Amino acid sequence: MRPSLYFDGPIGKLNWHVLRMLWPYLIEFKRRVALALLCLVIAKLASVGLPFVLKALVDGLSGASSEALLSVPISLVIAYGCIRLLNTIISEVRDTLFGRVTERAIRRLGMAVFEHLHRLDMAFHLERRTGGLSRDIERGTSGMSFLMRFMVFNIVPTILEIVLVVGILFYNYGYAFAGVTLLSVIAYGAYSIVATEWRTGYVRDAAKADSVSSTRAIDSLLNYETVKYFNNEQYEAKQYDEALAQWEVAKRKNRLSLFALNAGQACIISIAMTLMLGMAAYDVVQGEMTIGDFVLINAFMMQLFIPLNFLGFVYREIRGAFANIERMFDLLDKVPSIQDAANASNRVLSQGRVSFEHVGFSYDSRIILDDVSFTIEPGQKVAIVGDSGAGKSTLVKLLFRFYDVIDGRVCIDGHDIRTLTQSALRQAIAIVPQDTVLFNDSLIENIRYGRPDATAEEIDVAIKMAHLSQFIESLPEGGETKVGERGLKLSGGEKQRVAIARAILKKSPILVFDEATSSLDSHSEQAILTALKEVAKGHTSLVIAHRLSTVVDADRIIVLSKGRVVETGSHYELLAAKGFYANLWRVQKE
Repeated sequence: MRPSLYFDGPIGKLNWHVLRMLWPYLIEFKRRVALALLCLVIAKLASVGLPFVLKALVDGLSGASSEALLSVPISLVIAYGCIRLLNTIISEVRDTLFGRVTERAIRRLGMAVFEHLHRLDMAFHLERRTGGLSRDIERGTSGMSFLMRFMVFNIVPTILEIVLVVGILFYNYGYAFAGVTLLSVIAYGAYSIVATEWRTGYVRDAAKADSVSSTRAIDSLLNYETVKYFNNEQYEAKQYDEALAQWEVAKRKNRLSLFALNAGQACIISIAMTLMLGMAAYDVVQGEMTIGDFVLINAFMMQLFIPLNFLGFVYREIRGAFANIERMFDLLDKVPSIQDAANASNRVLSQGRVSFEHVGFSYDSRIILDDVSFTIEPGQKVAIVGDSGAGKSTLVKLLFRFYDVIDGRVCIDGHDIRTLTQSALRQAIAIVPQDTVLFNDSLIENIRYGRPDATAEEIDVAIKMAHLSQFIESLPEGGETKVGERGLKLSGGEKQRVAIARAILKKSPILVFDEATSSLDSHSEQAILTALKEVAKGHTSLVIAHRLSTVVDADRIIVLSKGRVVETGSHYELLAAKGFYANLWRVQKE
């Protein structure tokens, strides 16, 4: 079974660290935030004033003389309409002002996560699950948007309104009305928090199940050809349906827990409203209140419990948003094992002298390289050959510093690569990998990726040297032809020629070829080898090869076996030695 998620950390109480990380984004637009909060207060004061206008209107209608009926109610109706309009307009202005703050924060956070993912080391990306990762980031950014908007514009104004309403009721109608309102608000808030904490586990399970099903679907689609090769469509559908079944169960539990939460909140609201209206009706009958007072209290309760009920929804969503956001911030908290040193140099490496000095490396307690030493002088072509699992490709990963050596050191131009910035190091190396993965873009843009600022003339030169011209001219759309996701529309040889053009375009002093011609036919292989020989002039070339026929012209051949250097020399020297290399050559020629 495939793992369900790339990580599965616990999610506990509200992580206030999230709010601390949000603060810099809020204060970036101090004036906008201040104006938005001012609009919030004005809108809420206008909202609290509406019941008083309504009370005056009702009292005016019930007690006014026939002559006043044409003036007093009309003026109050106009005042009521104006206040409501003002409240709506100010709320819209507030949302518009704060909208830019929210959008900028999401942009900055999205960029921070994207850049951080590229900084994380190879080990993380080997274990990650693309579908679940993308879904968690999507939910995290949505949660950030919700959190910023609703915490500022729903929780804060609702608390402000509760304080104002309780104070007004106490001042005008005594402690009984204020007490019932305050107790009902406290009961509502306490129940909402306790019940929401209880059901958060179901929210988290639903989110996890959603990530699992998404991961399963994307993983299957990315491996479409493999599914077809092995005729496993039904197996994939069954696995996906099992993931969806877990999602269905989680969503059902989530929905039932939501029903219990909503029912309890509705019960508290109903009891409070009944008590308040009953007390107000009694006072009206006793002559201690007017009909307008009854309407005012009813309006206050409706006006208070509508946002309070919405506050319950907001708290539930914020709790869910925290659960989603925490996964995204867990990504930001991950520390890459490969980092630039504090005083790392950004020097330009131009000579191309490469040396491995007593290099040792192990992975998961398995020794991959053991005391490997060799030097490639500027302009030399050195080939690394050996049996499968000898550690040939690991040398390339260490050279690019995807991993750090356990023992010894790797140097370029005499500098330990750990003392250089990763950017400076990788700028000095161009590679043609064994497995070339292309972006779902045009052929030209995939070649341009080797150096985005390259001119059209430089790209044309790279295309010709990689023997891509004839192929591109044969396409109806030429260089603008889309290559498909991961380059699936191209053959293996075509993709490798694109990779060769990229490497040529990068113009780095060190060229690395990791089985660079393994997918080419003999004719194309010889043509490209001739071109690469021309390109490599003046460059340091490190060639990882399985087919020994491609490296007979190497200045030196290093033979690896079980992570150790067992032979070194030119092609003819190694054949004359009749050792490990000679045996490999004989096996491949048979």
